[in-house]
Amino acid sequence: MTWSYARRRGAASEEGAVEATGRQRRPAHPAVRALAMLAAFAGTVLFSVVLARLTLEPSAASADLVHANVRPGHSIRAYLDGTSTIEAVRQLGGNLLLGVPFGVLLPVLLPPARGLLRVAAVTVALMTLVELTQGALVTGRVFDIDDVILNTAGALIGYLLIGLRLGRAVHPRRRHWWQR
Repeated sequence: MTWSYARRRGAASEEGAVEATGRQRRPAHPAVRALAMLAAFAGTVLFSVVLARLTLEPSAASADLVHANVRPGHSIRAYLDGTSTIEAVRQLGGNLLLGVPFGVLLPVLLPPARGLLRVAAVTVALMTLVELTQGALVTGRVFDIDDVILNTAGALIGYLLIGLRLGRAVHPRRRHWWQR
């Protein structure tokens, strides 16, 4: 190998390194990141209030009509087969929409929770806790595994549509020391 070839090869590898680092997304300005975190926190507080109002409010009128469900798909099938289309859309769509904020807000507030499986795991844990609480403490409400499934599906939809990009914009991935 001649010296000029080695020099050209070194220059080419330096250019490749510049191109590779040039493609890497730079973090947003700290003020933009702080504003995004503040907005996500406010959104989480607002979502928590709405979630509590929707799921933890007593419903004495329906106390005799509800039954706990631990069989996946049983309530979904009952809504699809036994109720009007409007009621089925309201129940199933409402549970899907209730999970969407998890998928959008989790990657912004908790960068370690980014990723499809992590968002799903956190959503399952939180929604199971909500369902257990409403089943144990709230009159006219019971535990329903299908609500957890639909909420998790909604969170995954929210993550794939918005949360993934928003999380990466606010918290770009950092290169570890072994990748440098």
